[in-house]
Amino acid sequence: MRVEGTFRFPAPRETVFALLLDPQVLAGCIPGCERLEAIGPDQYEATVKVGVGAVKGVYKGQVQLVDRREPEAFRMLVQGKGGPGFIKGEATVTITPVADAPDECDVVVVGDGQVGGLIAGVAQRLLGGVATMMLNQFFECLRGKAALPRV
Repeated sequence: MRVEGTFRFPAPRETVFALLLDPQVLAGCIPGCERLEAIGPDQYEATVKVGVGAVKGVYKGQVQLVDRREPEAFRMLVQGKGGPGFIKGEATVTITPVADAPDECDVVVVGDGQVGGLIAGVAQRLLGGVATMMLNQFFECLRGKAALPRV
């Protein structure tokens, strides 16, 4: 399953990069996130409640950031499992300044994931749409946080 998206932010890329590494901000923006905790440098544990069609469940997993080039890019490795199955994937996140608007940037996400278990068997046709919807919800929330003054 592939997910892609480009999202414009009303903030410089340094600000957006910092938001993408802030566990409190991320926990508030990840749809269904019940817990997100830093367990080491660029490593997190998460608990997320997700429903795809009639298949709903809680997933526990890990997220690791690698190939970090502040403030322009990183790769994210994700793995998790729960009652309805498992997920494993990776995504590249690239942040580029907007040429004609120095206080704005674009975040480009390109990722691939694999799912297995009950969720893959029952809800396979819906997975791509749900993943895209969750990605859009996450970045809409994050965009709102970027527009707020940082304290």
